[in-house]
Amino acid sequence: MTYVLDTNIVSYFIQEDARIISKLRSVLAANHSIVLSPATYYEIWRGFKHKPSPKKEKAFIRMCELYPIGKMDLAIWGKAADIYAAVRKAGRPIEDTDILIAAFCVVNDYVLATNNTKHFTNVDGLDYENWVTEVI
Repeated sequence: MTYVLDTNIVSYFIQEDARIISKLRSVLAANHSIVLSPATYYEIWRGFKHKPSPKKEKAFIRMCELYPIGKMDLAIWGKAADIYAAVRKAGRPIEDTDILIAAFCVVNDYVLATNNTKHFTNVDGLDYENWVTEVI
């Protein structure tokens, strides 16, 4: 199984949250994989551009050395458009970066690790786990 870390989970890791570090270790010990989505990479770096934090930036760079950053292809962009239309029609729109993260997961058959399950409950075909409440 491959897990994709949502931006909030990456933030917990950067802040050295013991729950997330423990969960990452157990996932890797079970021979699962971790991948970062390009949308998460963008969200984290835009935050650092707005409010620099050298220590956290260093931790994120290290994380990017440990876990690969996936690629966005046309299938993912097409799925993102489908998700956008579906959540808008349902009256439950979500941010574009969340749509891109969800599409990345759905197309690649990855499981999203997040603490924002509310954002993703209306995305058909998306498997996700709440790594904050489930590790307590």
